[in-house]
Amino acid sequence: MLCNGDESYPVTMDGRRESARSSPGGEPQLLVHANVPQDERVVAVAMDMLENVAEGVRAKWGTVAPGPLRLVIAAQVGPKLGNPDGPPLGLPMLKLAWNIRSPKVPRYLGWINYWSAAVAEAIGFPDPSRDAELLARARRTASGGWVVSLSEAPLDVDNPAHLEALKRAYARFPEIGGRSEA
Repeated sequence: MLCNGDESYPVTMDGRRESARSSPGGEPQLLVHANVPQDERVVAVAMDMLENVAEGVRAKWGTVAPGPLRLVIAAQVGPKLGNPDGPPLGLPMLKLAWNIRSPKVPRYLGWINYWSAAVAEAIGFPDPSRDAELLARARRTASGGWVVSLSEAPLDVDNPAHLEALKRAYARFPEIGGRSEA
């Protein structure tokens, strides 16, 4: 969809249509992915980038998930044959997309998360009595959604504080990944 044309500092964005059959709630979706350098300039504007793209395409939810985190997310989604130990690092198992009942349920968490107003309502965010830590790194969007960062720096699951923040967020939002669905 987009490319900045700078081979020394490539920024690309692409998208693909996901059929109703393989999407949460049986609703077709457009999945948008951006590949950007992971340097200080991008980290400084990552929250703005996610908000602008998500609001621009009227997304239900979205994430910024640095490369190594995407591998962890992939290992969380299942069930998978040949993975009897379940997901890594004590993180929860997440349902396959087509097994999640509603498109208002995010499939997973990232370092920075965008939740539309409808998604925020569906997952119960914000709850001032339980979300003080998240609200300290969150902001409301023009459309009434939220952009929420789990940590100041890009989420690194090898950092114990970051891993604990990710685990707390999954514990706080059991809906994410379809985990609260029977």
